[in-house]
Amino acid sequence: MDDRTTVEAPKTGAMEELARDPSSRKRFFKMVGGAGAASAFAIFLAACGDDEEEEEQQPAQTQQEGGGGDLEIVQYALTLEHLETDFYNAVIDAGVIEDRALADTAKSIRDNEQEHVDALTQVVEQLGGTPERPSTTFDAVIEGGPDMILETAATVENLGAAAYLGQAGRIESKEILASALAIHTVEARHAAALNRVVGKTIVPDGAFAKPASMEEVLPQVQPFLAQ
Repeated sequence: MDDRTTVEAPKTGAMEELARDPSSRKRFFKMVGGAGAASAFAIFLAACGDDEEEEEQQPAQTQQEGGGGDLEIVQYALTLEHLETDFYNAVIDAGVIEDRALADTAKSIRDNEQEHVDALTQVVEQLGGTPERPSTTFDAVIEGGPDMILETAATVENLGAAAYLGQAGRIESKEILASALAIHTVEARHAAALNRVVGKTIVPDGAFAKPASMEEVLPQVQPFLAQ
């Protein structure tokens, strides 16, 4: 009899399942919008391919210890969306953006972020969790004036897009992956618009977006979280 402890293999993520199963992939594309979703999904696969390959080479136990499942990912995304929404509300309330077009853009992006918050809050509840809302502060940014505000907005939106991409390979539910992909696309559009405003290239990563892990993202947003 073999007394060695058997380690259960990790669940197959939604990305891997969709990459391998054409019928599942077809249903997924219908769920999130056809051809546009197919293009975005290809970017997800290209950007996450190396990370997935590395994960496959790790022992199953290591993979299990490193993740908290879809609920953890959605809570993380909800934190970032609250931060973005709070940021735009602070900017709008301060009234420091005098350019009418930019002010309208800020309001439009704020409305998108609030919708993301509402949707992710519902997902957290559906997964049996309690939605968490961080305390935020943007006083230093607001005091820095319009240029600092716009630079921060571009940074936050680029970071948000990278954060969603960074979690794509970990998501197990195809429905949650579809939501993440749809939100990632909008965040990337926000980032591109703001990159242009601050004089940066609209695609700083080049032809393929680069993902960012939680360990990379959270320290960058820490200054905006009230202690």
